Amino acid sequence: MKKVPLVLITLITFVFLITLSSQEFTYVGANKCKVCHRSEKLGKQYIIWEESKHSKSFKVLSSEKAQEAAKAEGMETKPTENPECLKCHFPLFKKASNITKEGVTCEFCHGAGSSYKKLSIMENREEAVKNGLIIYDSSEAIKKLCLTCHEDSQEKPFDFKISWEKIKHPGPEKK
Repeated sequence: MKKVPLVLITLITFVFLITLSSQEFTYVGANKCKVCHRSEKLGKQYIIWEESKHSKSFKVLSSEKAQEAAKAEGMETKPTENPECLKCHFPLFKKASNITKEGVTCEFCHGAGSSYKKLSIMENREEAVKNGLIIYDSSEAIKKLCLTCHEDSQEKPFDFKISWEKIKHPGPEKK
């Protein structure tokens, strides 16, 4: 009988440690990124995104053209509710319904920002990565992500180099 409290305490501690180690990051939305990433000093990444088609990709699903395309494809649901449309126009639709209007948002490419959004963490790249920030080590890695939606087909070719020039958003050079 005396072992029961000890076993219970051990079990609770074990569950707590597992929960702590398998921390799940949550999506916070581009407005959190905007706080720092709109400045000239930091590369204007937010402004580049905001002016891109990525930031408008969900809104375009409400257009008449999108409605017609959905109908032509035989889709019975609205493009703004159809998983086939959402997987590219709002790829976080299953994970972050709170940021719907953002379309292809910062966190789709760079990971859920709940743990790396703090300036004290973002100032240390290694720490930011530990806290969920995704940084790509090559243009091929970036291209691979792009091709999950921008399928390279004969009727609609995808030129990564041209497209990347329009949306690239490098951070400031490290001194």
